[in-house]
Amino acid sequence: MIRMDVTELWSQIAHWLGRHAPVTAAALRPPVQEPDFVELEGEFSVELPDELRALWICCGGTEGDVLADVLPPFYTPYGAHQALSAWRDHRKTWTAQWDRPACDYYAGSPGSSFHPSWIPIAGDGFADELVVDLRPGSLRGCVLEWEQEHAQVLRPEWQGITAMLADVHRALTDGAPAGHSYPTVTEDGRLDWQIR
Repeated sequence: MIRMDVTELWSQIAHWLGRHAPVTAAALRPPVQEPDFVELEGEFSVELPDELRALWICCGGTEGDVLADVLPPFYTPYGAHQALSAWRDHRKTWTAQWDRPACDYYAGSPGSSFHPSWIPIAGDGFADELVVDLRPGSLRGCVLEWEQEHAQVLRPEWQGITAMLADVHRALTDGAPAGHSYPTVTEDGRLDWQIR
């Protein structure tokens, strides 16, 4: 089995969407320009992993509030600027706990307030998000699901961005589940994930 990197996986996913879910494909945008990673790292106060940099070099998210549920079960990928905006919103919301979040120290561990080292990479259009966990530890870079209503993350959904995209790619090309979701395409050409 050939192992693909983030750029190859994103390209393959976008190609599949273009052929099978054109409305979803049309909603995705390439970055207007390569993100300023020095500026982003300065604001986030963390070093961004290569996987995240690669994702933001090839994925610019969507325009405005347009949803494109590329990531299961209902998440639209963010470009770098959307991610920064979402992170800033969390910083405002969680000001009182920003310096002392109610979270365990190590990456992949649970938390019940938003942690500054969680970088949003996708949202559901409401308040739940997928975040890359950049706390220290062996699971640094894993992908967590932030549940706004319960103000928590529980466990890693994927070991990293490459693993997440590989799972999505396999689900699309093989009709297999990605996590607990199966891909379907609506009659009007949108990718939809069915939870089973």
